[in-house]
Amino acid sequence: MTVSLKSAAFRAERETSWRELEALLAAAQGRGIRALSARQLMRLPLLYRATLSSLSVARTISLDQNLLEYLESLASRAYLVVYGARRGLFEVAADFFARRFPRAVRAHLPHVALGAALLVAGGVTGFMLTQRDPDRFYAFVSPALAQGRGPSSSTESLRKVLYSSGEGQLGDQLKTFAMFLFTHNAGIGLLAFAVGFAGGVVSGWLLFDTGLMMGAFAAVYARHGLSFDLWGWLLPHGVTELTAVVLCGAVGMALGQALIFPGQEERLAALARRGREAAVVALGAVALFFVAGLIEGIFRQRVQDPGVRYAVALASAVLLLAYFSLAGRERSAQGARG
Repeated sequence: MTVSLKSAAFRAERETSWRELEALLAAAQGRGIRALSARQLMRLPLLYRATLSSLSVARTISLDQNLLEYLESLASRAYLVVYGARRGLFEVAADFFARRFPRAVRAHLPHVALGAALLVAGGVTGFMLTQRDPDRFYAFVSPALAQGRGPSSSTESLRKVLYSSGEGQLGDQLKTFAMFLFTHNAGIGLLAFAVGFAGGVVSGWLLFDTGLMMGAFAAVYARHGLSFDLWGWLLPHGVTELTAVVLCGAVGMALGQALIFPGQEERLAALARRGREAAVVALGAVALFFVAGLIEGIFRQRVQDPGVRYAVALASAVLLLAYFSLAGRERSAQGARG
């Protein structure tokens, strides 16, 4: 009963300022800090400090738990408005792609190099094995992904797929294959990131397996003298898409390393730290998958000239290399000087 009376008296003396703070917070959180007038902006830090004082007194004299929880919640909300970063969605996204994403990729450079090596090794292996025994194609490529293509396909049928205008039955077949290939690679990439918590070995295998599939396809087209045409068809979107796959696999392997070899840190602490860094790379890879999908859906079916296709692929590779090499470095250097 005594505590209840103390709480009622304590609330009665200070509740007016709490309600005023609540109203200011509701306006700032609902319409932005610019919704407050100059007078309200001056009142905000004063009311915040008064609430902190009330919370301190309430803890000292052991008032009821409900009042303590209310004041803690009010003080936390006020702290975010008074001291929190006030950045819009566009500013956050711009900072992510201009600084955080490329810097996170550079921080995982050894894993990215390993992931790329596994993808290439899988491609070379799949190509050589399928060249020696064309029937191995079916061991590396699922029927859904093959879409009727294989060692028994004629040169003309394979060529028509690569140079279809996107209209008619063959165009529909091309669109279906392109969408399946994109969905397959995007799914493999995100899965390679997710299974990193299982130790990272599966992430590496998924990259190698993706290489096997690509190598098997390349071998089939090479047997018909269509290697130049195939890579001209794949690379305009494939440079971006495969970069995203490698990035996902790389951070998956990084998670596995943190789990198995935590170093001087506790295993959970190492996994949490690496997980935050890896999530940045995985989120950026999703954006790369989106860009690849746009190139695949808009460009590839409309442009038939192999020279233009290779030019776009080369431009994509140069832009990605420059982006991951240079973006975010200037701000990082300024931060070091500061």
